Amino acid sequence: MSILVIAEHDHASIKGATLNTVTAALACGGDVHVLVAGSASGAAASAAVQISGVAKVLHADSAAFANHLAENVAAQVLALASSYSHILFAATANGKNVAPRVAAKLDVAQISDITKVEAADTFERPIYAGNAIATVKSADAIKVITVRTTGFDPAAASGGSAAVEALTAPADSGKSAFVGSEIAKLDRPELTAAKIIVSGGRALGSAEKFNEVMTPLADKLGAALGASRAAVDAGYAPNDWQVGQTGKIVAPQLYVACGISGAIQHLAGMKDSKVIVAINKDPEAPIFSVADFGLEADLFTAVPELVGKL
Repeated sequence: MSILVIAEHDHASIKGATLNTVTAALACGGDVHVLVAGSASGAAASAAVQISGVAKVLHADSAAFANHLAENVAAQVLALASSYSHILFAATANGKNVAPRVAAKLDVAQISDITKVEAADTFERPIYAGNAIATVKSADAIKVITVRTTGFDPAAASGGSAAVEALTAPADSGKSAFVGSEIAKLDRPELTAAKIIVSGGRALGSAEKFNEVMTPLADKLGAALGASRAAVDAGYAPNDWQVGQTGKIVAPQLYVACGISGAIQHLAGMKDSKVIVAINKDPEAPIFSVADFGLEADLFTAVPELVGKL
């Protein structure tokens, strides 16, 4: 039984989500192979070779993969699918774009957002915004899976010695074309990769106050900035800062929630954080139920005091 992991990469390096996905693949049993489908992506393939636990790296290099178009990547995966019992994607924007296409073409059920591997055919995944965990058993010959990366520790990025096999990539499908992208320039760590996240909620009252109160704390901690959906909807913070069920799923070493009540949709996005600190003046706020450390205080007083002490 062999397992195929579809690598997340930028053509030059492997993204962290791939390492978590490899850990999930290893838990399924069998040899783990990693597919690097890219353009001028030799460096990414070389990085994949080093991942601990990987037996083989399949390298498909083609201009058709330059922009990770889902139709082209799916065609490459489907060309390999018959050799594998499991095909794993990280539950990222790219993974969620390709996996359903592969599952549909193979006529199998997609198993989404797994957080634990019970057995080669049995997996756990959260439902109802994480308030319940479903155990899913699949009888499909090929299991197409997306992996919630916060549920698995990353595999070691070095120490491996996988073999590399060069593949002949399928021709461009012609079904879609890359038009352009607007890439946000970040002065801070990327939210899903940050070790420390400082998040603000609707209690901050305005975009000006959000920036005035939260930015100094994030600067002191070297943290990424996050926000609740309520804060984003109110225009206090940009969409790509949103943490929660309809935003980004994060699991940093430290998560500091300021003025966030803790609706279940928000908790679903951050409750796997290693240490959670909550600052809220409402003693009944649900965020305190998951917090390791809670401070019942006015954030407009407590946060500047905290910055002053750091």
